[in-house]
Amino acid sequence: MAENLSGNSAEFQMWVTFALIIGAFLFYVFERATMEMTSVGLICLLLVFFHFYPVVNAHVENSVDPVRILHGFSNPALITVLALLVVGQGMVRTGVLDHGARVILAMARGGTGVFFALFFSLTMVIIISAFLNNIPVVVIFIPIMQALAARFGQSASKWMIPLSYAAVFGGMTTLIGSGTNLLVNSALIEMGEKPFGFFDFSIPGMVLAGVGLIYITIIAPRLLPDRTDTTDETGNRDGKQFLAQITVNEGATLIGEMAVGGIFRGLPNLTIRMIQRREVMLLPPYEDVEIQIGDILVVAATRKALREALAGDPGLLHPDLGDERWGTRLEARPWEEGEQMLGEVMVVPGSRFVGQTLPQIGFRYKANCIVLGIQRRSRMIRSQITEIRLQSGDVLLVQGPPDDISQLKDSRDVVLIEWSTEELPALDHARRALAIMVGVVVLAASGILPIVVSALCGAAAMVICGILNVQQAFRALDSKIVTTIAAALALGVAMQETGGATFLARGLVAALDGQSPTVMLSLFFLVVAALANVVSTKACAVLFTPIAVDIAREIGVPPEAFAVAIVFAANCSFASPLGYQTNLLVMAPGGYRFVDFARAGVPLIFFMWVAFTLFVPWYYDL
Repeated sequence: MAENLSGNSAEFQMWVTFALIIGAFLFYVFERATMEMTSVGLICLLLVFFHFYPVVNAHVENSVDPVRILHGFSNPALITVLALLVVGQGMVRTGVLDHGARVILAMARGGTGVFFALFFSLTMVIIISAFLNNIPVVVIFIPIMQALAARFGQSASKWMIPLSYAAVFGGMTTLIGSGTNLLVNSALIEMGEKPFGFFDFSIPGMVLAGVGLIYITIIAPRLLPDRTDTTDETGNRDGKQFLAQITVNEGATLIGEMAVGGIFRGLPNLTIRMIQRREVMLLPPYEDVEIQIGDILVVAATRKALREALAGDPGLLHPDLGDERWGTRLEARPWEEGEQMLGEVMVVPGSRFVGQTLPQIGFRYKANCIVLGIQRRSRMIRSQITEIRLQSGDVLLVQGPPDDISQLKDSRDVVLIEWSTEELPALDHARRALAIMVGVVVLAASGILPIVVSALCGAAAMVICGILNVQQAFRALDSKIVTTIAAALALGVAMQETGGATFLARGLVAALDGQSPTVMLSLFFLVVAALANVVSTKACAVLFTPIAVDIAREIGVPPEAFAVAIVFAANCSFASPLGYQTNLLVMAPGGYRFVDFARAGVPLIFFMWVAFTLFVPWYYDL
């Protein structure tokens, strides 16, 4: 039976492939299983089916054998995507994006109005997303957009969806801007077509990004709901205040900082409760008070604000415990060297620390960790943290090497709050990380090295240069991306070899018989854009690229325009949070419901379709 069904005709296999595609789509949409399980299960079904019902080619060989089905796991596009995730993680790990985001925030705040701030910020997101993975860019910019929205008295729900859309726009403009683009390029290579260059679709991409930018700046905020209460609940979970201490030493950037309206602009999001100036204690309100060398600032702030302050100056919050006065100098200072981590520990009842101050305890020398702040719920404290006598229930914000933070689990005096640990940016590697990222882009854009080679070398350089360790590099990889792309590529091979792509292409051409290539291209874009909001954008890219190429061949036009249509249309996952991961990232900060994405996304898809139809056929001379 297998032999009869596996002759020259692969019609039976084609319809089974279509059934598997529909089944996979349903599982992805309704989440009957995890994406990883669905993808691996689909690959297993393909392996079993085509073993018993092979598609025999002219050389009497199975053209959909296990090697072809599993080829997706070694596909250059997948390797490039994963390598770029590691490079992007290096940029996040070293605080390069954090620093750039703070600069953008300062510049946007200097604008004259809400339009300028939103337009400027989203433009920067588009530019950065053209060269970096969208996910870390959105993660970094979420608090930036929240701060800007608060400054102009608006709800963050007006700004979060535009942030996600802007990251997608940036990904449309270069070959490495999105994994979707790389997959389309890989599918072209698989079919023997000319691959894209780094900037081949940048001009039409920038046109569509420009149209989208105008929409998300002017129209989208008017369509989105005002969810002030929801945003407050989800955006300010880290609201507890820690008391911290800043010693202004010689050469500090704070020297000469003047209070304007009682606020020191050099210390955003930090509330100064007291300034100790030699024997004098200065209390708020502060008017015309200038920070001087030797001042000790007692500040109150959330952990998030303290972490941002550390990103700008790693030693800013390290309190002076009087080591030199007591003759207690240490050669090694592990809390200032190598990888650093933040964590919270609680002083337990019966602890030996109760009733003692930090200098008396010698916590930094016993634990190799430094206490940055103290949180006490019962009352507001106005004294230096080095003079506070600890009580049971006090929460200490500590910084130290990861191994030493982990060892606090074994302490009898404090208990480590497990969920509170997080890595601090490795600021001393920032220049190296930036140089590696620039090198990857330059080598790929200039054609000196293929994109997969430059990306993989960049990922390796991040580890070799000590910016990431092996565990951190592997944590940057996403199992959903690996399995989903491999499954989509396997389906693409099956659809191509069984003739499914040609069947669909001829059906579409026959349905539009007599129509111009422009009309066909426009309608094809619209169909793919609609499906991209239901299933993964990467799956759409892989499955529809063979169809796009076959349509171009059927009507006798160069395939490039139809391949570009896949790049742009598959990225148009604006009307649903399911299509693109950045949409999911902004749901909680914006307090969104599913329908909010449709409210803002459906009109945007229409505008993108019109812009595509008017510009791309003309640009490619169809």
